[in-house]
Amino acid sequence: MLSIRDLTGTGIGPIDLKLSNGEVVAISGASGAGKSLLLRAIADLDPNQGEVVLDGQERTAMPAPDWRRRVTYVAAETGWWAERVGDHFDDHLRAIRALEQIGLGESALEWSIPRLSTGEKQRLALARSLIGKPRVLLLDEPTSALDIANRDLVEGLLKQQTDEGVAIIIVSHDPEQARRMKARTYRIEAGRLEATP
Repeated sequence: MLSIRDLTGTGIGPIDLKLSNGEVVAISGASGAGKSLLLRAIADLDPNQGEVVLDGQERTAMPAPDWRRRVTYVAAETGWWAERVGDHFDDHLRAIRALEQIGLGESALEWSIPRLSTGEKQRLALARSLIGKPRVLLLDEPTSALDIANRDLVEGLLKQQTDEGVAIIIVSHDPEQARRMKARTYRIEAGRLEATP
């Protein structure tokens, strides 16, 4: 489904990795080892080289916005460009459904971005990413600021996504999270990816 071969970029590579439909890969490593750089390279947000193929179609064969809709990156610190939460969602009805999935209601669309906690921003960014129905999710520490109840809610939502065939690469410092999500585990050191037992 997602095939990565000889991927290199600033501070990473070469990296080879394959994911099947509905599979989860968890990546750990020290700060600065290249975890976020790898996700950004797969999403084609930073300069990189190598072959990245989704469902038999090379990344270079489609416009970058189309690629990023299918292979969606959710940063650890998410970007917000408007004052109100609702301004970040094009489809109101789909936004409401997504908000309900992350434990927030329709009223969250009226919230102002500056009033949001880090955890609320994390959940809202995930909801925003799911609206486009991605084939692959690239998640950079998506539950790092969440309490246990909301972490479990998000992990349940991610499990629903994998049940529907979405593949996930998740960066996490929590080995228990990898176990809960039944992830294949890797560690990145000095930009090189190695499988872990």
